[in-house]
Amino acid sequence: MASSLAVQSSPTQTASFFMSSSSLSRCSFAHTSLSFNGPRTRIAPRNTIKCDISEPLNFVNGKPTIPVLNDRTLPKLLEYPRLGKTVSRKDIRLKLFSGTANPSLSQEIARYMGLELGNINIKRFADGEIYVKLQESVRGCDVFLLQPTCPPANENLMELLVMIDACRRASAKNITAVIPYFGYARADRKASFISCLFSTSIQIEFCCRQHLTQGRESIAAKLVANLITEAGANRILACDLHSGQSMGYFDIPVDHVYGQPVILDYLASKRIYSNDLVVVSPDVGGVARARAFAKKLSDAPLAIVDKRRHGHNVAEVMNLIGDVKGKVAVMVDDMIDTAGTIAKGAALLHEEGAREVYACCTHAVFSPPAIERLSSGLFQEVIITNTIPVAEKNYFPQLTVLSVANLLGETIWRVHDDCSVSSIFQ
Repeated sequence: MASSLAVQSSPTQTASFFMSSSSLSRCSFAHTSLSFNGPRTRIAPRNTIKCDISEPLNFVNGKPTIPVLNDRTLPKLLEYPRLGKTVSRKDIRLKLFSGTANPSLSQEIARYMGLELGNINIKRFADGEIYVKLQESVRGCDVFLLQPTCPPANENLMELLVMIDACRRASAKNITAVIPYFGYARADRKASFISCLFSTSIQIEFCCRQHLTQGRESIAAKLVANLITEAGANRILACDLHSGQSMGYFDIPVDHVYGQPVILDYLASKRIYSNDLVVVSPDVGGVARARAFAKKLSDAPLAIVDKRRHGHNVAEVMNLIGDVKGKVAVMVDDMIDTAGTIAKGAALLHEEGAREVYACCTHAVFSPPAIERLSSGLFQEVIITNTIPVAEKNYFPQLTVLSVANLLGETIWRVHDDCSVSSIFQ
């Protein structure tokens, strides 16, 4: 990951890793630095920046201060050549429009790209209906609509659909829906009956009843994909989909990027003994994600929280697979909703002797009572990205917010210029 990816942080930082010259220092991380060196016809390409700290970190009261994207005095480590450079909108056929779901992220993306957000009027009538009017021409243009379908999911999804329809009717050449967080992604399949085949006799009757009603469930992820496609989108740009099969629900091209490099780059700046680190998956379903994360962290050891329910109406039993005693545990997931699973997993890690527990995720949904669980003292630090805006009331001392704006901005440029997107992560 290019070490120049910008970082946003909560006002206070309480976490600090042990400084060392170990193999897990910033320059020894196994993940490949992002070098955004794709061909550019309108803006000169940036030079590759190695993963190196050319300036010492500033400390306040013994704690490192993390630069904020909106601060113009960024260290060289986080500088982008495109920042501050404005591209004449008359010279290109690329236009960005932002919905109302996450305008701050849209502004950061536009700033990285050296563009201005397009003029658009979005309002709601008294009865709740959504009105969208483009206030500039998009005829023949490559249009990118920036709108996550985060809570309120239905409102933001409908707004995205109306924006797509407005661009289609205005004769846009290509319409790309940039969806940093894709709502309804968890509704990607019907409840599996296979697990019942391995259940105890106590569960068989309950599982059979579930199987009989299985055909009555919806697969909302496919439905939403159809809605976006029928509205007129030509391409999707999404970040960290809940499951890979969601890409197959779309009948149009999908560019899938990952927020993982942004988090890895931040962890690299903290430095920690490689022998002290263990990556933990909070459930069995996230093992592949955690394994990939651990591989990037100098092939760190992996632990799994195995959550099982032995019978109907029986409390969950959580077991730990792996050794975390005396180690710094980094829990990795794609999203945190109510934080029930990750909080129970953190409690188990402390019981098993973990020295510190860190939580990392791309999407911070933060449905109640997530904040109470995350700020209860179980976590040394909770690291998230800004794919979903975090309300001011939801900030707590252990929270750190990283920006994916530069990652998404570079991906948009590459899509527009017909360049490789996967090479960003190589």
